[in-house]
Amino acid sequence: MRKSINMNKGWTFSMEGMSDMHIDLPHTWNNVDGQDGGDDYLRTTAKYRKSFECPEISEHEDVYLQFDGVNSECVIFLNHKKIYAHDGGYSTFRVEITEEVTKETNLLEVLVTNEKNNRVYPQKADFTFYGGIYRDVTLLVVDKKRFDLDYFGGNGVEITALPKENYTKADITVKTYYTDETSQVSLQISDMEGNGISYLNPVSKKMKMIRKGYSKARYECLCEEISFELDDIHLWEGRKNPYLYTCRALLYADGQQSDEVEIRFGIRDFSYDAKKGFFLNGKSYPLRGVSRHQDRKAMGNAITNDMHKEDMDLICEIGANTIRLAHYQHSQYFYDLCDEKGMVVWAEIPYISEHMNQGRENTVSQMKELITQNYNHPSIVCWGVSNEITISTKDKKDMLSNHYELNELCHRMDPNRFTTLACYAMCSPFHPVAHITDTVSWNLYLGWYVPGLFLNDLWMKAFHFFYPKRPLGYSEYGCEGMPNLHSERPRRGDHSEEYQAKYHEYMLRCFERNPYLWATHVWNMFDFAADARNQGGEPGMNHKGLVTFDRKTKKDSFYLYKAWWSDEPFVHIASKRFVDRTKRKIVIKVYSNRKEIALYQDGKLLESKQGKHVFEFKVTLEDNKKHEFTAVSGSFEDKAVFQKVDRPNESYSLKDAGDKGANWT
Repeated sequence: MRKSINMNKGWTFSMEGMSDMHIDLPHTWNNVDGQDGGDDYLRTTAKYRKSFECPEISEHEDVYLQFDGVNSECVIFLNHKKIYAHDGGYSTFRVEITEEVTKETNLLEVLVTNEKNNRVYPQKADFTFYGGIYRDVTLLVVDKKRFDLDYFGGNGVEITALPKENYTKADITVKTYYTDETSQVSLQISDMEGNGISYLNPVSKKMKMIRKGYSKARYECLCEEISFELDDIHLWEGRKNPYLYTCRALLYADGQQSDEVEIRFGIRDFSYDAKKGFFLNGKSYPLRGVSRHQDRKAMGNAITNDMHKEDMDLICEIGANTIRLAHYQHSQYFYDLCDEKGMVVWAEIPYISEHMNQGRENTVSQMKELITQNYNHPSIVCWGVSNEITISTKDKKDMLSNHYELNELCHRMDPNRFTTLACYAMCSPFHPVAHITDTVSWNLYLGWYVPGLFLNDLWMKAFHFFYPKRPLGYSEYGCEGMPNLHSERPRRGDHSEEYQAKYHEYMLRCFERNPYLWATHVWNMFDFAADARNQGGEPGMNHKGLVTFDRKTKKDSFYLYKAWWSDEPFVHIASKRFVDRTKRKIVIKVYSNRKEIALYQDGKLLESKQGKHVFEFKVTLEDNKKHEFTAVSGSFEDKAVFQKVDRPNESYSLKDAGDKGANWT
């Protein structure tokens, strides 16, 4: 049976020009310089070393090293012998070390680089490429007769669960891949409460396959496909009811159990329509949500599971039902959270910004890793082929050919999910790259990088007019918002919290006017590091998040979306940080999902209003007096203090505009 040993403790880290450091994983060397601006963060090669004792292994066992994320290229040495190299910084990979590992102390060395090249994605994008071993490393001891571990980081089990007969039953197909043709597979299915489920008349067929994976160039593998029917099913229904079953795949050799893999899966289907949007289990299910980057302040990508969970809790709080996990493969722990919380997920590879003729093989291998490692997640409904690839691509013919290859690969590996991509704002709707995948979305910042919020309505209607049968989405939209910057007259480019809220108020109403969009994703849920930027008085950051980089401050826009999407009752007074006002008469905005709001000034009722989402109250401030305002709805309330001052508070204005909000491109 499998043994799993965590290898995160006790590493030595070194690079040219510095003394050795004793560290634990996860780790990155760009956690500070990758977030301070200037676009000069260290892109270099570093060495990680660790000595370890291998546990006792029998002649019937093999040993693997598993790396969950090393950015972005690495070469692995064991006892001074090169044993493997991997290109791509966001996926799991394994290397078999059975022949190289010794009973004595072993020396593991990993050379890691995030240096620039022309063959491994990403190389150009609006986020920091943190170098390092930033996810777990594990030593695996497994039986030689086991489920396959050598194919693109997968676990050797693929489950397809499709409802039928008016969603009362489901066809389940479990494909298992294993190494010994004399072995036998047994399945145990249980419901969410842990109760075992019996199924009738399983159909099993076996076939031999030639696979090309990591530690073996070509190897023969047995594939067994077991099909059966489940009655009285529980559907995976998104946020409403993310019901998960568990499948335990057991492998027996010579009458003894030799391996086991446990997989959670959900039963659901989905579809999309150019005129009606997205459907989950045959019912209209408009996808309205956010995009997410995985980095943190002073930590980069080397974050903990508790931080992943905090991110998910915040996304759930605003009531989102979909996440675009940009622009690379995220942690398996976070995909698991998406399954558990009912988030509909767009998963993608970092084929981004610029097509590299030498990088074609890398796009294919990263896509194979993405699909193989994430096939069983019910939350994932589509595979993202590329993002803003037309920004600086020179060889259009090769780029298009690469997209056709990836699109066909996705459908071949996974016929039950659809493909999509995100187009750059300046990419014409008539560009051929926008018509390769099953659906398409655009990254549009109309009203931020260019004036005119109304252009969003015009753009959607124009695309829908020219391509009425082409499903359209908004993969990115947003604007910078700093919680310390404020304006009586918010305008494009001022980076104020008020303009960000004004922008998103328009966009939410815009999507209501254009309900046919298959999905919309706010850019971004959280501020994130983009070392090339210099905006909002804080270089090195993209401030389009609804929550600050440290996750400590929820901007007003966060509460706006919560008012639109969430059923959790609340009341929020906007612009609470904008205390000092130069105007005597001001408008107080209240965001809430309640139907009626009462506003009190210094304990006296001013007015009650009925409405939804956004409530506006005109109030009068007295000179040099602090007024306390309380917004109340039932048992829910929020307070704020505003005062009339003679001169503007200079701390509310942007002193150094930097690049004045220009796009990073």
